Amino acid sequence: MDQLSLSPNLAIKNQSIGVANSTYDFDTSGAVPVDGILGIGPVDLTRGSLSNKTETIPTVVDNLYSQGLIAENLISISFRPSANGSTSDKNGELSFGSVDGSKHVGSLTYVPITKQQPAGVHWGIDQSVRYDNKSILNSTGGVIDSGSTLIYLASDAYDAYKVATGATLDSTTGLLRIEPSAYDKLKNLDFVIGGETFTLVPNAQIWPRALNTYIGGSNDWVYLVVNDLGEPSGNGLDFINGYAWMERFYTVYDGGANRMGFAKTSWTNATTN
Repeated sequence: MDQLSLSPNLAIKNQSIGVANSTYDFDTSGAVPVDGILGIGPVDLTRGSLSNKTETIPTVVDNLYSQGLIAENLISISFRPSANGSTSDKNGELSFGSVDGSKHVGSLTYVPITKQQPAGVHWGIDQSVRYDNKSILNSTGGVIDSGSTLIYLASDAYDAYKVATGATLDSTTGLLRIEPSAYDKLKNLDFVIGGETFTLVPNAQIWPRALNTYIGGSNDWVYLVVNDLGEPSGNGLDFINGYAWMERFYTVYDGGANRMGFAKTSWTNATTN
C-alpha cells in the first residue's frame, strides 16, 4: 500500500497498488508513455487477487469516498473525438465524485447495473441496437469499457451490421472497411438504453481518416469502428461499448447507487472523423 496522489486535494492514503512482472503492448517510450492502469472497478472484480480469495480490494474511487475526499462514490468520464485526427490532443477528463454539467447536453439517463451474467460483474447495462431503424440486437447485457478502443457486438449482430453497411473485413487492420464513395450511404446506428436512444451518426461509426496509416490502414479506405465480439448473442455479455462510443456520450460510473448514467454532448454529432 502507498499514498496515491491524483491532485493536491485528492491524496489517497493506503491505496493498494498491483505490480506487474511483465507487460504486453504497453508503449512505455512513445510521445505519451504508458506505465500503468488506473482501474475503476467494480470492486468485485478484485476478488481473488489476494491470498484470501474471497476478500476484495477497495478501488481508487472507493477509497476517495471512504476517506471523505469526494462527495459521492462515482466517477464521470468525458471524451470527445480528437481534433483532425491528432494523436496528442488532450480530449478526455475524469471527474471524481461529481458530474460536470458543462460536459453534457440535456439530462442524464440512469440505468441499473444489468442482472445478466457475466456482464453484471463489470460495469454492465442492458441495451438494444438498431441500424437504419432495423433491429440487429435485442435487449441484452453488455459492458461500457473505456479500455476497449472499439465497439464490439455479438457475432450475429456484427454480421447483420456488416451486411447492412456493405462493408468487407480488412485483413491488415482487422476492421471492417468501405470505399469512400460508400460513406454517404451509411445510416444511423442506435443504442437504446433505459428507453432513450443514443445515436451514432455515420461519422461516429468510422475510424478517424487522418489516422488510417496509424493502424496500418490505407487512405484508399474508410474503416468502421464496429467489430466482432466473437461469440453469438445470448451469452450474458453481448456487446462492449468502448472508447469510440464514449467519445460521443458523457458517462457516469455510479458505484454508490449501483448504476450508470449517459448523456449526449456537444460532440455527439461531430464530423471530425
